[in-house]
Amino acid sequence: MREYIFSILEDQSGFSFEEVTANILASALIGLFIFISYYISHRETIYSKKFNVSLVVLTVLTSTVMTVIGNNIALSLGMVGALSIVRFRTVVKDTRDTVYIFWTIVAGICCGVGDFKVAVVGSGVVFLILLFFGGIKSDRRMLLIIRGGRNMEGPVQSLVFRFFERKAVMRVKNTTEDSIEFIFEVSDRVLRKAEKNNSGICDALYALGNIEYANLVMQNDEISS
Repeated sequence: MREYIFSILEDQSGFSFEEVTANILASALIGLFIFISYYISHRETIYSKKFNVSLVVLTVLTSTVMTVIGNNIALSLGMVGALSIVRFRTVVKDTRDTVYIFWTIVAGICCGVGDFKVAVVGSGVVFLILLFFGGIKSDRRMLLIIRGGRNMEGPVQSLVFRFFERKAVMRVKNTTEDSIEFIFEVSDRVLRKAEKNNSGICDALYALGNIEYANLVMQNDEISS
């Protein structure tokens, strides 16, 4: 009975039972390697444990699909047709997440066809690249939101551009008959440099008078470290 089951597995996929087991286990090990890489590269950003676990599962599933397909062209075309109706609507907030998804698929394909050397070497190189460039932090952007009296339009713009040496970019200017609101964009590096040589920008704005509020908010439309 055991030999019969093994013969069925071998006839369908072109791989022996031992080879199928090796492919799946190898994909699981590389998936764990990807899990560790994702955890390290996202330690100081928004880390999603669920997404990280999904990467391991995706690696194993891709390897399983490739093992099933084997060298069967008809089966591969049928599998492509079946998978084409599946739509993924997961919002990728970090561009690196797309890299990790593609990494798991490629690693799963390599393990599924039994090419372990390519999977190991490729994964190692990708890990080193992500580890190296993951330590380079992007210059975060800050939003300076100011609201004051309508007569403060000129003084506020003059102070902000002078304070940041014209490196602040005005994104929004809303006005009413009695008030005005500004939103300036400035990098975190420029902000630290300006406040190192002067008092805080909020203190400088309130010193003008007739300022309702001045807020600094980190711009997080793109999550990246």
